[in-house]
Amino acid sequence: MRTLKLIAGAALCSVALGVTAVAAQEIKIGVSIPAATHGWAGGLNWHAEQAMNRLEEANPDIDIILIAADGPAQQANDLEDLISIHQIDALVVLPFESEPLTDPVRMVKDSGVFVTVVDRGLAQEGIEDVYVAGNNTALGTVSGEYFLSRLGEGDNIVILRGIPTVIDDERFNAFMETIDGSGINVLDNQYANWNRDDGFEVMQDFLSRFPDIDGVWAQDDDIALGVIEAVRQAGREDELFIVGGAGMKEIIQMVMEGSELVPVDVLYPPAMIATAMDVTVSHFTSNGPVSGEYILGAPLITPENAENYYFPDSTF
Repeated sequence: MRTLKLIAGAALCSVALGVTAVAAQEIKIGVSIPAATHGWAGGLNWHAEQAMNRLEEANPDIDIILIAADGPAQQANDLEDLISIHQIDALVVLPFESEPLTDPVRMVKDSGVFVTVVDRGLAQEGIEDVYVAGNNTALGTVSGEYFLSRLGEGDNIVILRGIPTVIDDERFNAFMETIDGSGINVLDNQYANWNRDDGFEVMQDFLSRFPDIDGVWAQDDDIALGVIEAVRQAGREDELFIVGGAGMKEIIQMVMEGSELVPVDVLYPPAMIATAMDVTVSHFTSNGPVSGEYILGAPLITPENAENYYFPDSTF
């Protein structure tokens, strides 16, 4: 079990406000997230640590306990510890997986704890007080709109998806709806599991089968790094462009530098954990409780605005 620390974020919407008392005694907030098993999760952990430092400094009565889990079973055990050992007043949780964490989070809620769920919703609605997430549909739509701005009738693209999940379906379906009727040909779409190595292998297959590719939607920046390597090894970087998603610093730097291969990115911020932390803390420190859904935007990152999304010290 690994103990870390947390901080806060941005862009709030769909909110309900009420009235509550300002905290007068120490408030313990547990934060349970996946360990840094891949790039985006690494960024999540970094933003969490940064957020806790800021929030605890600004709020002496707030104690934040962040625990990163290596899998669903460990995360469920961590939630038990946060209740029985740390006696938390609030929980911020990004479930490792939705189904196996639903009952453990319900147990936390039933103990009287304020619950904020992040990104991956639970299998049952209505358990949490607050839900914070990126906008997967917007990620697909914004990506599709960029392809429409660059390509048209008869142009060819390939798509590298994530894993078979609701999140992936939301992104993919929105993208396909956006380009529908444009005449852009989708030569193939394959799952690359939000993974750099899988992105490399899938793109190698696409390059071997399709001599004419004008654009690649990689959907995720980890995948995009694998795609970039495959394209460069094939010597075809002058033939196409690649659009990923999330906001990885390596990709953002390429956008900042005006890369023709990676001209833009679409934000799916690991800093959403910070937003969730801010909202949860404000439940105790503001003059009104906060509940509802906070769905963050998915802006197009371009050379003109990339610096706003560049965190050089982040692990992602």
